[in-house]
Amino acid sequence: MSRESEPLLRALNRMRSVILDPDQLVKAVASGKQRGTTPKWRRAELRYVDLKAGRHLQITTYDATQAFTANHPVGDSSSLDDLLDEPFANWNVTTATEQTQIQAKTPTTALVSTTELAAPVEVGRGHDQAKERLLPESDPVFRVLGLSDKDGKLKPSRQAKYRQVEEFLRQLDAALTDAMKSGKVRRPTAEEPLRIIDLGAGNGYLTFAAQRYLTEVRELPVVVTGVDVKEQSREHNSKIAAELAKEFGYSKAEFVAGTIDGVQLAEKPDVVLALHACDTATDDALARAVEWEAPLVLAAPCCHHDIAAQLRKAPTPAPYSMLTRHGILRERFADTLTDALRASLLRLAGYRVEVVQFVESQHTPRNTMLRAIRTGSPVKGGSVKKEYDELVAEWGVRPKLGELLADR
Repeated sequence: MSRESEPLLRALNRMRSVILDPDQLVKAVASGKQRGTTPKWRRAELRYVDLKAGRHLQITTYDATQAFTANHPVGDSSSLDDLLDEPFANWNVTTATEQTQIQAKTPTTALVSTTELAAPVEVGRGHDQAKERLLPESDPVFRVLGLSDKDGKLKPSRQAKYRQVEEFLRQLDAALTDAMKSGKVRRPTAEEPLRIIDLGAGNGYLTFAAQRYLTEVRELPVVVTGVDVKEQSREHNSKIAAELAKEFGYSKAEFVAGTIDGVQLAEKPDVVLALHACDTATDDALARAVEWEAPLVLAAPCCHHDIAAQLRKAPTPAPYSMLTRHGILRERFADTLTDALRASLLRLAGYRVEVVQFVESQHTPRNTMLRAIRTGSPVKGGSVKKEYDELVAEWGVRPKLGELLADR
């Protein structure tokens, strides 16, 4: 990989020639903004498509909420030139044999890096494309995290993890857009950035991907804090954060070692993440989110041992014995019951809750996510409280989250 500084205008002109070559270009992406500027679009994507009228340069531009697609005949460079005039911070251009990244360091200078691809890329010209990746596998963050190699190609052994990261970003993107549109999550500024805390951060894959996507693609000022009980995780993630700061020129990630119920924050978070915190650690995370009155919560539970153990000891109410007679069915029912009770408790705590599929089951069995947006004050009574009380009494269980919220 070559990496050198050169005049921005010269780098863009050379890139322009590549983009205007319909046989050479695979894809080009513009994103980010130069310091002190605001491009008309937050992102632009360019590729050639074969239509009935012949080959066209397809340009898709994105504003804060939606995408706009237009097709331009080969040779018509006016729309491309308009994009080149926009003060984007980054251009990524992929051809069949190499990938070039242009980073505008100043209004007149750029850092240009070119990587030869390990194998030629097959160029697709179909008008209907597969689902666009929010962070492509070639994004430098995945190289630093060890998911892709130095050429930006995803490692075969990391396919499942990349899929998990990508699907998580889609859930985060949709939930955050919804919460910001409804005014439940404030519009962040440089002085008051969006504060995200990841409870049970582990090796930080999702933490760093969230920071990269929201900062680079969504162009939101973001500060993330990762919490994990293991000191080893804190040391590992702090090292990755330093490497990413060196790569991208900023660092807005902090990692601490400690328990979920013991972590103290100087500022309340806007977004709480709890992704695969094991068993009742998910309940600890949800209880802290309620305590902080976090506007947005995303939790992907992992392991539901607590309720499963209680079901083994409690008599099964009639006529549901078939649900608990077999161990595998009892465990699956425990999963469902646990998350249904968690969703009800969050509703009682003043949240609008959705239970959605996180990752398709063929990629991971941990594929349920609770998305919760705070809409008001805790509910003291009503039908939700009545249904919750009846369900708990019927099955003879004591949800950990219920006990934690009662204590608070």
